Amino acid sequence: MANITNEISRRRTFAIISHPDAGKTTLTEKLLLFGGAIHVAGAVKSNKIKKTATSDWMEIEKQRGISVATSVMGFNYGDYKINILDTPGHQDFAEDTYRTLTAVDSVIIVVDVAKGVETQTRKLMEVCRMRNTPVIIFVNKLDREGRDPFDILDELEKELQISVRPLSWPINIGAKFKGVYNIYEHTLNLFKPDKQHVTDRVEISDINDKAIDAAVGEADAEKLRADIELIDGVYPDFDEKDYLDGLVAPVFFGSALNTFGVKELLDCFVRIAPSPRPVTAEERVVNPEEEKFTGFVFKIHANMDPNHRSCIAFVKVCSGVFHRNENYKHVRSGKTYRFSAPTAFMAQKKEIIDEVYPGDIVGLPDNGIFKIGDTLTEGENLHFKGLPSFSPEMFKYIENSDPMKTKQLNKGIDQLMDEGVAQLFVNQFNNRKIIGTVGQLQFEVIQYRLLHEYGAQCRWESINLFKACWIESDDAEVLTAFKKRKQQYMARDIEGRDVFLADSNYVLQMAQQDFPKIRFHFTSEF
Repeated sequence: MANITNEISRRRTFAIISHPDAGKTTLTEKLLLFGGAIHVAGAVKSNKIKKTATSDWMEIEKQRGISVATSVMGFNYGDYKINILDTPGHQDFAEDTYRTLTAVDSVIIVVDVAKGVETQTRKLMEVCRMRNTPVIIFVNKLDREGRDPFDILDELEKELQISVRPLSWPINIGAKFKGVYNIYEHTLNLFKPDKQHVTDRVEISDINDKAIDAAVGEADAEKLRADIELIDGVYPDFDEKDYLDGLVAPVFFGSALNTFGVKELLDCFVRIAPSPRPVTAEERVVNPEEEKFTGFVFKIHANMDPNHRSCIAFVKVCSGVFHRNENYKHVRSGKTYRFSAPTAFMAQKKEIIDEVYPGDIVGLPDNGIFKIGDTLTEGENLHFKGLPSFSPEMFKYIENSDPMKTKQLNKGIDQLMDEGVAQLFVNQFNNRKIIGTVGQLQFEVIQYRLLHEYGAQCRWESINLFKACWIESDDAEVLTAFKKRKQQYMARDIEGRDVFLADSNYVLQMAQQDFPKIRFHFTSEF
């Protein structure tokens, strides 16, 4: 048992979240660089360099320079085993990010020093607050002109509704940026713009050391001392327990593109971030140290390897040790399965592994047996909570452009829907297929992937709908009457559940008024 306790305590599983373009993928890449997981940092956005960032591996992501799918990357750093989940920053893929947050123990938020806190960041922070997830903030792009660091701290507190405590502090920003003083370790790091190498560290005894004056000049050294004095006066001392309870967020400053301030963040992170925590299931709380294996599927990805038409289910291990080739119960179906090729991830590279510990993410080959939210156990009936599908807000009919490829199209739609990229509704009146998404970009991604991964061409036809909601009632007659009256607007989802497609807010409100015995749900978890 000692072995599993030791393995759990050295694991750090976290997600990096931010608004698009704040530098999240770049930061992920630099963390991998320190972990020795990659040896050369590729400029992500530059198409000239073919070594694109390891975490953005889908073709459409490379073309757009945005992260569409959540990638999982595991590597060792010192005595720690680190699992990073890189999430899509684009708001059309918010749902994927919400689900990812159910699989992590802590979060790093990246904020652009010039733009400050943006809408997407605010929303994601709400999810972290709901789950009391500990948060560290990395203020990025200090080598560019931006706002005063004190203003940024005020904005973080106001917008993210969390107390902050700087653990590093910049010496100027933009063109005059000279480096960062590490408050947590009392060290000084000097800035040299360089994408491949780590910065110079100046040995100092404390903030009053004259070596600082020699390194950055007297005026800047004095300003730094005044700033640090102000910080110590305004902000209470950093308390690890407050951070773990989600009450206070440590703040670091740096430039991810220039690999600056990243190591300080990583060194402090592995020390203070939580190891895997207990997970709440509907039946009970599951502790990571338990002997028996439990885990849940938080994401499904089709075609991770375009050469093999394969789906992979990402499973977060909650307790016990997952062993290759052992029998595990698939709780929803009640069946037992053995997995002979479980994989660990380094972005797209996968390797088969024999055992997986709590906090780790394991990829299981999926030939249609998994859905998002499924639980695997050694026999116990457990249901992990909190993986909803949200009611879509954009809808289009999906039509086949090439009748010879009907089979490919149907297979592609089924696999992409299982991934949770979007939702499929079949209209019960005319049997036409309707795709519902949270954002416009998802339609493009679906069309692109159907063509490139399944060889199927689809076209979209517009349809005027306001919202899809799942309906249920304890009174069968009322339900039948409702479905009869609204037959043109009734559909079924892939689970075969009844869905009402309201074409306006007014129609939805009237339906709720006229049929008080019917319950209308706006997420699929009810």
